[in-house]
Amino acid sequence: MTKLDAPPADAPTGKRGRPRKAQSAGGDTSESILDAAEDLFSKHGFYGVTIREVAREAGVDTALVHYYFGSKRELFDAVFQRRAELWNNERVAAVDRYARDPGPDGMTLEGLLEAFLRPPFQWSLKGGPGWKHYSALVAQTNANPTFGGETMARYFDPAIRRLIELIKQVLPDAREVDLYWAYHNLSGALTLTLGETGRLDRLSGGLCRSGDLESACDYMVRFAAAGFRAVCAPSAR
Repeated sequence: MTKLDAPPADAPTGKRGRPRKAQSAGGDTSESILDAAEDLFSKHGFYGVTIREVAREAGVDTALVHYYFGSKRELFDAVFQRRAELWNNERVAAVDRYARDPGPDGMTLEGLLEAFLRPPFQWSLKGGPGWKHYSALVAQTNANPTFGGETMARYFDPAIRRLIELIKQVLPDAREVDLYWAYHNLSGALTLTLGETGRLDRLSGGLCRSGDLESACDYMVRFAAAGFRAVCAPSAR
């Protein structure tokens, strides 16, 4: 067995505090810990959560959290990595499929951005509470000045670089500096929208709903395509 398969024979039994959620649900203990940590980190941020609180939420002893995941930062990284691979693999596969078969008119910015943006919106919309928590966690991490840049780069840069490679084929005269600034603006809009903060609801007086992710993705594709064209146009230099 690997370390994540089962605890050692003398590992804590989790009898203190609430009963183990993992046991009552018949699930895996390490997944229960990740679920609890994801929920708490998404609501309170990295610095607002302790290992003890994660253990209490998961219904296990704190020693068991340390056994599976080590330090709080290692636990955070495990939470972040768990869904990042699936999210990014789907995005890369989607843009690659589109690039292979874009239709009779060839690749467009709208087509590429639709392929790249739709997977995270769909996971957040239909993947259950865990994906909602993860989207909020990504939004927080993207804006974290301490380790957000390093974390986002580690897990998301390969997929983003693939998108930019393909955008270069659509905008062959674009300068790289303009492409990266354009994506930077898209990145902020994407993570803020996936965070579903309710800000849009209040600002619009209820006309728009931050939870309407189908519409949000449609608007973002059009907005981002126009933004790339405006930023990368020779006349904008």
